[in-house]
Amino acid sequence: MQNIKNARAAGWKEVDGYIFPCLKERCAAAKAQVEATIHKLEAEKAEIGILWLDIERLEWPGNQEHNRKFITDMVEAAEKLKKKVGIYSNFNNWEAIVGASWEGVKHLPLWWAEYDGAMNFEHYKEFGGWKKPTIHQYSGSVKGPCGVSMDKNWKP
Repeated sequence: MQNIKNARAAGWKEVDGYIFPCLKERCAAAKAQVEATIHKLEAEKAEIGILWLDIERLEWPGNQEHNRKFITDMVEAAEKLKKKVGIYSNFNNWEAIVGASWEGVKHLPLWWAEYDGAMNFEHYKEFGGWKKPTIHQYSGSVKGPCGVSMDKNWKP
C-alpha cells in the first residue's frame, strides 16, 4: 500500500496493483479476495488505475471449468466495485489454466509476460481472444535502482 502512495506522491500518473490469487482450500473465495483487496486499497487511500489479476501456473487446479469460473468471479467482483481490471498472463499459463481458446475475459486489457527482451509486441501469439496486449513484460528479475530486483515492461 505504501509503495502505491509513494508512487503517487512522486508524481507517477500510472500506478496499478495486482492480485496473485490464492487457490488453496483454506483461501477465501475469488469474489472475497478481490473485495478485500479493493476495500483495503480504499481504506488506505492507495489509489490504483487497474487491478491486474495475475494468472500464472502456481497452485491452479487441473479443472479448467473451475478456473474459468474463479477468474470470472474475480472480474465480476472488481467490476461491481467500479474498479478497472486486467489480466496478467501469457500463452503457456493461460493454456494450462483455462485453455488457450477461452475468451471469457477478452474485453479486459492484457499485460503479456514473455521474457523475449523485445520492447514491442512482435513475438505475441494470440490467446484468450486478445488480438494484441496492452503491456509487454519483456524481461524479469533485473537489478534496478537502489539494488531493487524488478521486471521490465513496455507499453506503446
